[in-house]
Amino acid sequence: MGASLYEPINVYKPLAPDIGIVDGPLEYLTVGGIKLPLPFTTRMTVVRLSNGDLFLHSPIRFDERLARELRGLGRVRHLVSPNQFHYAHIGEWARAFPETISWASPGVRRRARARHVDIDFTRDLDVSPPEEWRREIDQLLFPGGYFKEFIFFHKASRTLILTDTIINIELDKISEPWRTATKIVGMYHPYGQIFFGMRLPLIVQRRKAKATIATIHSWQPQRIVLSHGRCFHADANRVIRRIFGAPNYEE
Repeated sequence: MGASLYEPINVYKPLAPDIGIVDGPLEYLTVGGIKLPLPFTTRMTVVRLSNGDLFLHSPIRFDERLARELRGLGRVRHLVSPNQFHYAHIGEWARAFPETISWASPGVRRRARARHVDIDFTRDLDVSPPEEWRREIDQLLFPGGYFKEFIFFHKASRTLILTDTIINIELDKISEPWRTATKIVGMYHPYGQIFFGMRLPLIVQRRKAKATIATIHSWQPQRIVLSHGRCFHADANRVIRRIFGAPNYEE
């Protein structure tokens, strides 16, 4: 029961000026302390801010060669946990780069302590972007109950940066029984869908979800970067309409 990587891994791949991705090694889902035989690909997004600071979204496992490459791009400064499930490697990067700021999402401190993961989060993400990147990156908290997450929008490249909100797995990169399970929940390329764990909370939080989706439409992204599966490098507005519905729809 394997999975295929997005090779090459641990290499910065530019998408547009001052933004790129790094595909990482496989990780495994752990439930109740038990590692399941479910491998999944990982991806980090890197934004270079105008002052030379680097914004690392959902840091992947630390790699020294990758760290050297990033040093050539700028100063590794912001280590961002967009939700309580994407945090495990922030401590590794913080130890390698002591001057970084580790940004916590809701619930991530509690989750890290429960799993004995050594991370010293120094700042908390808020519904409004902090001064450090607000001129270049916008953000909002996407409702999803237990699975809520911060999503980001890089203004200059018009890139929407997501974690688990949308999953778009390429079926030929995973094996059974996970391939069939992915088809059942609809989270596969080219159809990509909202993570199934978020769907019921979005119905319950309908008003908040509508406001959030309206903001995403207003950004008019050109591309969508995902943490799991194939990114959408074109027709982002069409993808958003398909998944979230048309903007300003009436109840």
